[in-house]
Amino acid sequence: MTAVTRKVRIPRAKKNRAPGDWLVLALLIIGGLIMLFPFIVLLLNAFKTTTDYNLSGPLSWPSEFSTEGLMKFWNRVNYPEKLWNSIWTSGLVAVFAVILSMFNSFALGIGRVKGRRWIILLIMLANMLPQEAMLYPLYIMFKELGLYNSQWSIVIIFTVIQSAFGTYLLSSVYGTFPKAILEAATIDGASRWTIFKDIVFPISRPTLSVMLVFFFIWTWNEYMIPMAFLIDNSTQTIPIAVSSLTGDRLMDVTTTAAASLISIVPTLIFYLIFQRTLARGITTGAVK
Repeated sequence: MTAVTRKVRIPRAKKNRAPGDWLVLALLIIGGLIMLFPFIVLLLNAFKTTTDYNLSGPLSWPSEFSTEGLMKFWNRVNYPEKLWNSIWTSGLVAVFAVILSMFNSFALGIGRVKGRRWIILLIMLANMLPQEAMLYPLYIMFKELGLYNSQWSIVIIFTVIQSAFGTYLLSSVYGTFPKAILEAATIDGASRWTIFKDIVFPISRPTLSVMLVFFFIWTWNEYMIPMAFLIDNSTQTIPIAVSSLTGDRLMDVTTTAAASLISIVPTLIFYLIFQRTLARGITTGAVK
């Protein structure tokens, strides 16, 4: 006997969108275009010549594709050197801040040290302190330590600043960690280091990856403290190099647009590389 199998097609249910759904979609598209408008203007002017910009203005399409602004900025500020300085400082700050936040949060959220509520309150107040208020004390301190005009001063400062936010965020996550798992591990003879290494760290890895991405981008965009602490041209980062193009009475718009464009390209590449990690970390944190 032969069995005859027949494929039965199940009709898909049509999704009927309500008028409100189309309105929300239209508003989101308009909002996205508004947010992209400055980037589009930047992209248009980055590949114009100065003459083309003066004749046609900032919103016109370039009459000819020109890399004059890119080459001028590349050679004037030694862009590869500034790129490496930004990658080096931002990368070290991101790694060190995540590690420090992780250990601090483990002590506060799981270790339950005495006075943890007051410590977290002080950390939260420290996050609210403006950088302008810290500038002069930090200047005096690093001047005495001999680290003024050194990239290590930027790494130390922003490691502390970013880890303060990371500790405040992560300690609340570790504070809700299931106690039954920790008690079972303790009964089995696991030490604090084993609990941290084999239980807490693997579970919190998605959250730590999100913090790593944010810390890198936040440090990359910092301007005020690096401007005050990095005096030599060889130690400066990309935001400082871009600001050097703007004079008191004169500004080369096309060169500045080109400089701004290539200054944000590395962060966009970094974000695209870790996009899946970032999305996975956010969804993991939402569904606990």
